Amino acid sequence: MNIKTLPIFLAFIVMGVADAMGPMSDAVKTQYELSNVMATLLSFFVFIAFAAFSVPGGLLAARIGMKKLLLLGLGLNAVAMLVPSLINPGFSLLLLCIFVLGIGTTFLQVAGNPIMREVSGEGAYSRNLSFAQGFKGLGSTVATYLVTAISAVALFQNMGWRGTFPIFFVLMAVAFVFVAFVKVEESKPETPPSIGFSLQLLKEPVFALAVVGIFLYVGAEVCMARFLFPGLKGMGMDEATASKYGPTLFFALLMVGRIAGGILLTKVKPRLAFKVSSLLGAVGAGLLMVGNANVAIAGVILGGLGFANIWPLLFSITVEERPDRAGELSGLMCMAISGGALVPLLMGGLVDAGLNAISFVVPCLSFVYLFVLSLKGAKASA
Repeated sequence: MNIKTLPIFLAFIVMGVADAMGPMSDAVKTQYELSNVMATLLSFFVFIAFAAFSVPGGLLAARIGMKKLLLLGLGLNAVAMLVPSLINPGFSLLLLCIFVLGIGTTFLQVAGNPIMREVSGEGAYSRNLSFAQGFKGLGSTVATYLVTAISAVALFQNMGWRGTFPIFFVLMAVAFVFVAFVKVEESKPETPPSIGFSLQLLKEPVFALAVVGIFLYVGAEVCMARFLFPGLKGMGMDEATASKYGPTLFFALLMVGRIAGGILLTKVKPRLAFKVSSLLGAVGAGLLMVGNANVAIAGVILGGLGFANIWPLLFSITVEERPDRAGELSGLMCMAISGGALVPLLMGGLVDAGLNAISFVVPCLSFVYLFVLSLKGAKASA
């Protein structure tokens, strides 16, 4: 493994902090006495930033370089984590911090995927990108665990749910230092593309369908992160069991699945892997709709494995269509991460209506779309 990849892998780890905002919503909901829809705004403000800043982030990277954009994202994230570490914010200020976290994470995503190509050895980009998603899964798993376990640490007991923010701040600061010292020889376009030129790619169906796929995939993943814990409690599990078999297990399987994917994708064709992954995700979310605790655990396992590699698979398959427009496609697909803001609002509305288990129809249908998309891709390539 090239030593230059290590700081980039660390940047992918801290990307996972944004995923902790879903599980944290339950504690924030209690403190601020919010409805499920209002509590979901925590994730909403993370992911709506992707809609607003992904394409501009791609254009900014073309002007200042990917490394500088990566450092800017880490700096914004550090500031966003520092404020709740120092004070107990009102809900509006908390949302502002989470929005800044969303902007910073957007820049990390936009710069992180292409910069991995610059630091990878010849022929190692695809493998390293899959492994990078595994490291992001590790960050998500650790961040999610800290959200539920931090109250047991004496040093942070008085801070309650805010106890994770000082830890997240330190991680961002450490990642900033490591990335700052890595040397990257970047290839920049002679003429930076415009927003209009980038958006023209959406006129081509293959790219429009892929962007919708990313939108639904991220929305489905955030739905699982936000509603697995309360959903499993609604099926009769106690809090400890629901935490163990809910988001913690889900993100652990994402991590395992992504690392395994980095190995298997050297032998398995991406389109076949995409088809199998989307089918597993649809079945897993469908099992959660049954409303039985034991069946739900099987659903979490299948869902975690199915969700694991959708991003690197759909990203790589799409970029292969137009490798000369990889940067712009990265910006568009990162923009689609805004699905993490909008799709959970629909599921939150179903939960507020009393449709606890049935609400998992939202991630289930999202993966049905991805499965249909995988079949369409298979026919097109046949």
